[in-house]
Amino acid sequence: MNLHEYQGKSILKGFGVTVPIGIVAKSPEAAVEAAKEIQKQTGSDKWAVKAQIHAGGRGKGGGVKIAKSLDEVKAYADEILGMMLVTPQTKKEGKLVRKILVEQNIYYPGSESVEEYYMSILLNRDLGRNMVMYSPRGGMNIEQVAEETPEEIFTEIIDPKVGMTGFQARRIAFNLGLSGIAFKQMVKFVPALYKAYVGSDSSMFEINPVIKAADGMIYAADAKVTIDNNALYRHKDIAHMRDLNEEDPTEVEASRYDLNFVKLDGNVACMVNGAGLAMATMDMIKMSGGNPANFLDVGGTADAKRVEEAFRIILKDESVEAILVNIFGGIVRCDRVAQGIMDAYKNIGDISVPIIVRLQGTNATEGKALIDASGLKVHSAIRLEEAARLVNTVLL
Repeated sequence: MNLHEYQGKSILKGFGVTVPIGIVAKSPEAAVEAAKEIQKQTGSDKWAVKAQIHAGGRGKGGGVKIAKSLDEVKAYADEILGMMLVTPQTKKEGKLVRKILVEQNIYYPGSESVEEYYMSILLNRDLGRNMVMYSPRGGMNIEQVAEETPEEIFTEIIDPKVGMTGFQARRIAFNLGLSGIAFKQMVKFVPALYKAYVGSDSSMFEINPVIKAADGMIYAADAKVTIDNNALYRHKDIAHMRDLNEEDPTEVEASRYDLNFVKLDGNVACMVNGAGLAMATMDMIKMSGGNPANFLDVGGTADAKRVEEAFRIILKDESVEAILVNIFGGIVRCDRVAQGIMDAYKNIGDISVPIIVRLQGTNATEGKALIDASGLKVHSAIRLEEAARLVNTVLL
């Protein structure tokens, strides 16, 4: 589950990570009041006005502004709120900005000592251990740094039995070229950040940039946080931070029926039970000449109702030219899936796209017999390769 910047920073702050003072606003008037409150607390007469969407690169799209007066705060808030913000990480139409973060400006204009660093924490899947990835060249073009000067990207592998050590925190500060107060602050900052990552059951933290202010203080100036969905039952407070407006509406609807659905850009929809089988099915679709339109796992306890809802969700995608149903009946019974397909036809009405059904396992024979006797325009297959060839045939 992705979080907004202000939500991620609230988690960081709870674990002792230094973040700028910020207040969320949903109107220009509220933004001005937020700026006044921040000025009261910090004495600063400059503020950052930042769009809150689930995408990086907001500054490149005009979603981050530095205001030097209350009038500018209001003007920037009016400009950003309601805009369709396009960044390198959004679709071409962009994302609607519904809220902004008015934040203490930690940059001191004209000060050469202000520096930006990159830092992220994520799982190194090859080693099965968490790692801190960091660079002395943070900011908006970290992707370019990784491509052109990979030697400026450092990693620190964390032993899960020991956790982040003081030695590792000092090495990170040293590799970032810090000294004096900034060095000491970074040695405190990194362990607190790692503690927040582990304590919130996150799958990724990305802080870009980490700021060394003119006074040597270290701040998380941004926070891109992704929480492991499987751990949300342990974090009810974080689960409430979910913003459905930032998610694909079809994926949100699918989650209501316990369907694991991810929309893709292809033309062949698939309905499968089991994540591994779904990946194999998508590979076969690709090899057959099509492109997967979705990842859809109906789960091991799929019944006729869930199968029908899965069809309804699939058919909302106008780019779908064929549907491949690939079910291995272990826990789920193939005849129940077949009944769901028949119910979908009856309840939804005429389904114009061809459907290829491959059933194997528990009650597969009974399921195939139900479909064959239904008179529906459904192509049956026994082997996966046969189902893939049928996909290719119906697409021609």
